[in-house]
Amino acid sequence: MSVPVMAFGNTSIEWDEDVDLLVERLEEESEERDLTREERAIIDVVETVQLLQEGDGLHDFWQSSVTHSRIVNSFDLVGASGVVDVLNASQWCQTRPEDRAQYSETESDYLSEIESDLNEALGDINELICEFIEDELE
Repeated sequence: MSVPVMAFGNTSIEWDEDVDLLVERLEEESEERDLTREERAIIDVVETVQLLQEGDGLHDFWQSSVTHSRIVNSFDLVGASGVVDVLNASQWCQTRPEDRAQYSETESDYLSEIESDLNEALGDINELICEFIEDELE
């Protein structure tokens, strides 16, 4: 099984195979039972990183239909405080037009700075997830 590699800006996020396997297992189990908060947090983090990768960064995150507060809390639960700070700093995107091209130059510049911080914050997300799994699920 291949390990998914996520590239965001200059940061490439490579999930450990154990993380990939755990997420697959939890997604299957979620059809049969309610996941614990810790299990849900792992899925939230992995899926959100994927959303950030595939879309238009933080703008798409805030325009998406995900439960934003739960996602922020999931990053907080796994110890990714840098990502939490970035998400909180970019929350204003939620009230902006659906098309990022409609941002003012100031808004675009500010969001670019925040996304640069996101790049840095995501640099250790795989390690944080692995530590969280070890501490909370094993």
